[in-house]
Amino acid sequence: MTDSIAQFRALHVPGDPLILVNIWDAGSAKAVAAAGAKAIATGSFGVAGAQGRADGEDFPIEDVFENLARILSVTDLPVTIDMESGYGADPAAVGVSIGRARAAGAAGINMEDRLPGTNELLPLGEAAARYRAAADTGLFVNARCDMFRGADAAKEGEALIAATLERARAYADAGASGLFVPFLADAKCIGAICEGSPLPVNILRSKAGPTHKELAGLGVARISHGHQPWAAAMTWLAGQAEMVLGGGEPDY
Repeated sequence: MTDSIAQFRALHVPGDPLILVNIWDAGSAKAVAAAGAKAIATGSFGVAGAQGRADGEDFPIEDVFENLARILSVTDLPVTIDMESGYGADPAAVGVSIGRARAAGAAGINMEDRLPGTNELLPLGEAAARYRAAADTGLFVNARCDMFRGADAAKEGEALIAATLERARAYADAGASGLFVPFLADAKCIGAICEGSPLPVNILRSKAGPTHKELAGLGVARISHGHQPWAAAMTWLAGQAEMVLGGGEPDY
């Protein structure tokens, strides 16, 4: 297990980013692994959606670990799982939940700095304490910072960058291994965060943002795809079903 954590950690290289096509179950993990992935990553939206549940820790933690066990049974690649807000009301409870993730075989976790059902970030000290509890387990903790969520990077970019880097430093001091900044497509902001962050930076790929190659040039160390692979698969399935049920022939 320690080897998989070290292997996963070594894949985070600024300028040569780890590309993660997020999966939701063992079947999608097999497909992505067969395509040449270096690691496997779940996305909470797809994991919950595949079971008809809502995102935001509506998917029970026992089911999270059952899903992880099935994924680990079909791949030898390092697996990182989305633990949303840490599945814990306080740092101690977060530590227990993330400790269970390590015991179950995860190499890393994603964890947010806001609680389920809220749009406001946790106070910096509280968020850092939760990340410290997670990091004490020894897993690769990808600390998600939602500073750009719902914000206008074009108008507020400098202030948002400064606030993000303040959190990056605090999360690094708490023992986090990476910084995940979703909802950010502005190349200038991405470059500034990569330059100033003490942690390797993870960016969520979006059509509105830079390409994989451009993100690498900005110093990104990890590119993830979040809910988008699951959403694309469901859109394709719905389209094919509509075609067939409407009397047409499918594309497959």
